[in-house]
Amino acid sequence: MKRVLLTGFDAFGGESINPSWEAVRQLDGMELQGHTVRSFKIPTVFHTSISRLKQYIDDVQPCLIICVGQAGGRSDITVERVAINMDDARIPDNEGQQPIDIPIVEGGPDAYFSTLPIKAVVNQLLAENIPASVSQTAGTFVCNHLFYGLMHILASQSPVATRGGFVHIPFVPQQSVKHRGQPSMSLETAVRGLRFAIMAAVNHERDIKKEDGALH
Repeated sequence: MKRVLLTGFDAFGGESINPSWEAVRQLDGMELQGHTVRSFKIPTVFHTSISRLKQYIDDVQPCLIICVGQAGGRSDITVERVAINMDDARIPDNEGQQPIDIPIVEGGPDAYFSTLPIKAVVNQLLAENIPASVSQTAGTFVCNHLFYGLMHILASQSPVATRGGFVHIPFVPQQSVKHRGQPSMSLETAVRGLRFAIMAAVNHERDIKKEDGALH
């Protein structure tokens, strides 16, 4: 049976949980559309996150990879379009590293685009009444770092046999209590969203044409 690799991060920035890991762990072992899901936790640490991801890719040999991260302040599930070759950390990672204006891969491409069917995923989530949108930036912290690292790993395959990309999910309600005024999404909804995201990605080798751009 084909395999899907999901990853979520451990808690960072003073949080006690990270909804990305809490969500993906609930999908571990699930069978969807003839694919088995394997979920793993990634440390919120520059470079170590990429090396850990590569280890999981080698072990699982997936045909589809979705890395998931926390995006406090966002109100919906956001499917990332592009990863940029730049670390610019506003806060330290979980080992105290805070790279500023440093390329992730020296001499690597300026950016990589997701190979997920990003608009098909968003369309599927909206059809299930789950708030979702395409995002044009994954930030410049460890989420973007891992996203770029993932796509750099996949780009080195010949031929490229695995598709991959990155998805952000909002705070869960227990986090928003501490961050008053910030939106949140129930963990149950986030899990459902990721499940439908996997199904949409499996069912669409090519993306759909649909307006979902940004004005700013």
